[in-house]
Amino acid sequence: MSSAPMNGRKAQAARNDELILRAARAVFTGDPGAPVAAVAERAGVGISALYRRYPSKEALLQKLCGDGLKVYIEVAERALADDGDPWEAFAGYLRGIVDADVHSLTIKLAGSFTPTEELFRDSARASELAVAAHQRAVAAGVLRPDVTVADVALLFELMASIRLGDEERTAQLRHRYLTLTMDALRVPPAHGDLPGPPPQDAELTARWVPSS
Repeated sequence: MSSAPMNGRKAQAARNDELILRAARAVFTGDPGAPVAAVAERAGVGISALYRRYPSKEALLQKLCGDGLKVYIEVAERALADDGDPWEAFAGYLRGIVDADVHSLTIKLAGSFTPTEELFRDSARASELAVAAHQRAVAAGVLRPDVTVADVALLFELMASIRLGDEERTAQLRHRYLTLTMDALRVPPAHGDLPGPPPQDAELTARWVPSS
């Protein structure tokens, strides 16, 4: 008996899942308080189909952020594997993270759900890689040493906050301002000491604790 019908159902399920996740990202980065029904409507799938895959809004948010962390890890690992020009390797890391738009999720969803153990593990791995990429650039003398890993994390959030026009225009503008930012990060710097202390890790991680 042919397995084609089952394969067809699996393919449809995969397409629905992709539609749901794309819609969820758009809906929840626009309005974190939006109901799951808004995701189903945007994805063009029935609410029952969505709930079969994601039994709650929390599960959907966990999946979105988990996927974002995995992309972050891939980009950082690729940059660290680049043995070429140290600045270009670090710049590639910055561009890759901005293109992945991971920090739009951080801006909108931090503190809105309870992270899973897997999310904590992936977050720790992403942080480890971010530190490694940063330290390598500083050690190579291409990244100004008064810039911290937390500084770069907030710069990523600044880039993610840029939204104007359609996706193509938004991407153009993000790269425009990323290029300006990279000019400020590179050694030798155009200015002297930076004003104010850098953000602390505790300030960044506290946003992920749900408010009571």
